[in-house]
Amino acid sequence: MIDALVEWLAQGGVWFGWLVAVVLVLVGVAGAILPALPGTPLVLGGLVLMAWLDDFAHVGAGTLLWLTLLTILSILVDFIATAEGARRFGAGRGAILGATLGVLVGIFFGLPGLLLGPFVGAVLGHLAGRARVDDSLRAGVGASVGVLVGTLAKVVISVVMILWFALAWWF
Repeated sequence: MIDALVEWLAQGGVWFGWLVAVVLVLVGVAGAILPALPGTPLVLGGLVLMAWLDDFAHVGAGTLLWLTLLTILSILVDFIATAEGARRFGAGRGAILGATLGVLVGIFFGLPGLLLGPFVGAVLGHLAGRARVDDSLRAGVGASVGVLVGTLAKVVISVVMILWFALAWWF
């Protein structure tokens, strides 16, 4: 299967490979914002494909290793930011679980759902643990702050990855 792909690319399908690589990077950047898409892994996949299409002439294993480490860092930061944001505002396990479910449900309601989903989920999750309303509202705010910090971190890391790749390519 891989041999057939390599042969096809060698016969003129290279432009299609570059198109796929660019689309992966663009969808990855969008995925840094939208929780339904694996943002930085898609960016990494597109960048690795670009390096491969160039026979690793401009971007080598060292750069790709650092980009992989940044991808892992972005995934860790995303999980930690949401949980830590909720925890710092007094959320318990129920609120953190509710915030996570709120993000997943919020995806289907566009940007308002992405902003309100973690808040509502954390509040409901915290209330389900027989917490007071004001504590639950605070947990909701914390979960929302955590999601926003995690999203911002993923976007910044995605941009850093693209810039790092571009600098390695041209210099």
